[in-house]
Amino acid sequence: MKKLIITGDDFGISLPANEAVEEAHLRGILNCASLMVGAKATDDAVQRAKRLPTLNVGLHLVLVDGTSLLPPHEIPGLVDKEGQLSSRLVLSGIRFFCRRSVRRQLEAEIRAQFEAFQKTGLNLDHVNTHHHMHLHPTVLKLVLKAGRDYGMKALRFPYEPPWPSWHASQKGLPRKLLLRLLLFPWLALLKNRLEGARIHSNQFLFGLNDSGNMHLDLVLRFFEYLPRGVTEIYFHPVLPHIDLEKEDSDCGKEYRALTNPQLRQILLASGIQQIAFSDLGK
Repeated sequence: MKKLIITGDDFGISLPANEAVEEAHLRGILNCASLMVGAKATDDAVQRAKRLPTLNVGLHLVLVDGTSLLPPHEIPGLVDKEGQLSSRLVLSGIRFFCRRSVRRQLEAEIRAQFEAFQKTGLNLDHVNTHHHMHLHPTVLKLVLKAGRDYGMKALRFPYEPPWPSWHASQKGLPRKLLLRLLLFPWLALLKNRLEGARIHSNQFLFGLNDSGNMHLDLVLRFFEYLPRGVTEIYFHPVLPHIDLEKEDSDCGKEYRALTNPQLRQILLASGIQQIAFSDLGK
């Protein structure tokens, strides 16, 4: 059977993104959202989520390329003086692995973000990380450790199957095959650790190779080539006007896709069962 989770990432990053998540849930097919607890519009996102009891909200841990929750003096190995986390992902990964002091600070920041989510009073539907940093073994270990204390039951598995992805987009097959090869050991380790910790996850993911470009025609083709099992399709919806946080990408197209009446009708008629992460294991 084909099961599908539709998620909006970066919930809380800006008011246009929050508005898009709310509208895409009320008028469209979006049923999950991943909350950034330290972003500038987090309070607004939480208020909206509490008005939407059928929106399943998870934690979007931000450990790189964003703003930390803890003050800079508590985690100087992770941030600059303004509290900005490094956008150099590879270098950050090396430092997470090699420096014990940085790992301690990383664990403190992860726990602070879990704690902040818990304080919202929202049910924790799932957890994922900005730029999928939980593929890093050190980050994964710390997320699983903290997650046990905060009721984490599901974590995103960021595997986009190359053949269905290529059939849908009709582009980038060599790059998608190379990415599959490069990520294989980290995905295998993630899968093994999730099973050992009895944490649920999706099996497949779409949006990894086309982030910011999940337009209607592409999403319709993803539906056509959806594999059997549990698939998550994730978006970064923003209302279709200028959003300074994402001025380099027309993310309005993702909002328009999510709220297109044709997409809802096709999903209802397809026999695909739409679920949330919290439904896994029931």
